[in-house]
Amino acid sequence: MLRTLKIKNLALVDDVQVGFNEGLNVITGETGAGKSLLIGALRLLLGERADKSMIRTGEALCSVYAEFGLSNAAQVDAVLTDVGMEPCDGGLLIIRRIITESSNKTLVNDEPVTLNVLKRLGEVLVDMHGPYDHQSLLDQAVQLEILDAFGQLDAAKKAYACEYSNYRKIQKCIDALNSDNEEDLERQIEFLDYRVNEIEVAKLTVEEEAEVEEEHSVIANSQQLIELSNGAVNALTEGEGCAFDGLASAQQVLNQLIKLVPEAQEWHDEIESAVTSVQEVVRSIENSAAGIDSSPERMQWLDDRLTTYQTLKRKYGSTVEEVQQNGKTWEQQLSDLRGRDKKRLELQGELDLVFQTLEKAGLKLRQMRENVADNLSECITKELIDIGFEHGFFDVQINACAPGPSGMDEIEFGFAPNAGEDMRPLRMIASSGEISRVMLATKAVLARQDQIPVLVFDEIDANVGGEIGGAVGRKLAQVAECHQLICITHLPQVAACGTTHLAVSKKVEDGRTYTEVELLDPESRPDEIARMLGGKDSTTSTLQHAREMLGM
Repeated sequence: MLRTLKIKNLALVDDVQVGFNEGLNVITGETGAGKSLLIGALRLLLGERADKSMIRTGEALCSVYAEFGLSNAAQVDAVLTDVGMEPCDGGLLIIRRIITESSNKTLVNDEPVTLNVLKRLGEVLVDMHGPYDHQSLLDQAVQLEILDAFGQLDAAKKAYACEYSNYRKIQKCIDALNSDNEEDLERQIEFLDYRVNEIEVAKLTVEEEAEVEEEHSVIANSQQLIELSNGAVNALTEGEGCAFDGLASAQQVLNQLIKLVPEAQEWHDEIESAVTSVQEVVRSIENSAAGIDSSPERMQWLDDRLTTYQTLKRKYGSTVEEVQQNGKTWEQQLSDLRGRDKKRLELQGELDLVFQTLEKAGLKLRQMRENVADNLSECITKELIDIGFEHGFFDVQINACAPGPSGMDEIEFGFAPNAGEDMRPLRMIASSGEISRVMLATKAVLARQDQIPVLVFDEIDANVGGEIGGAVGRKLAQVAECHQLICITHLPQVAACGTTHLAVSKKVEDGRTYTEVELLDPESRPDEIARMLGGKDSTTSTLQHAREMLGM
């Protein structure tokens, strides 16, 4: 339960600490006294965004603090563990927010957290119902959520949602195939086909590009190359004083020297080897020069081939590898486009199979909802009888519809407030007082199985009064037997049913307005009930009436 709420420098609140107890905690006070500030502070602690305008005039910051004591902290601990925090120690959970002009500090058990963490904690800690929230009961999506929550159909809903997700993925693929303009597709196919064909016909390779560039360079310099080759050959074998003649003369001299110096044979052999080497080099030079095809035809072919490489790299990629990779990508795209009719048929067949599974899950969920609907109708009807609809009747209608995210069903809450009246959709009921009581009855039914420990009702009793107000108060007290319930009310009949009574008032001191919260005791409580009955000037009769309402 919520044990303590502390508020400092929030709007009209200077410094207030409020203690709550188990059962029905009622909060009363004149209009504008600041009752809703307590609920607003609690909303801040549960993840609502803060505005610096909330800070009390003249102050640098405002802060709100809540202390929860949880008899079963499993759901809260699951959230804390999921975000990497330690679970509650002994069920104690402390939430604090500090808001300044430029910053917003949020702490859970003294560890900083995000607003998203607060919202997740709020979902398992507190169910808040504001003065206009009963209108949400008219929303058929909300009605469906209520039915599913009452029937505890989470597992069946998740199973259906999984199949629906698969169904939608395939459907989106088919829609994408069907959405394209045929003329645009034909142009795209033609464009891709041209690119792919141009790359395929060119037969580009990294190795050939290097070879063509090298040969082109050789032929472009063929005249100089031949001249230099001839010069080398002349210097080695043909020109006057060439290396070959010198070596031959040296051999002749060494032939004579061998007769006088035996080791001269070795010198002779080395010279002979050099002669052979010179002859081989000359042959290589001559063959290389002779192999150069410097014909205009060859040069033209090389120019054209280099132009092909340069053109395709300029159009389709900076390197041959990139051109080849893009060609493969476009080839696959072309294949996909040409095979789209086949792909569409394949997807449609797959969709038909998935729909069978989806339909099976949807029908199973519908059957479970139909089984739950009669029970929910009966339970809410009983609650409505308790709060003034003596001859009222509540009904839940389920109709088939096309598959959607939440199932294959449309739901409609029906209500007949009085005997002899036809059942009408709840959304056609004009009276907000009637809708408020239907919401209370619904909350009362769900509360029996709801694990959320704290329920907050902000003026759920709006637009009701008299004996109906007493019935609403008794119903709230009944709900408070299994939940801590905090209720802001203007009805003395409801306030009298509370087990803890907090009175909110405001005062002006030194030109400043202050909101105060007082925990009423048995002596002061009749005065507040009397004020609610007859205004500021309580009479003996209103005080006596107040005591009677409190059973004193």
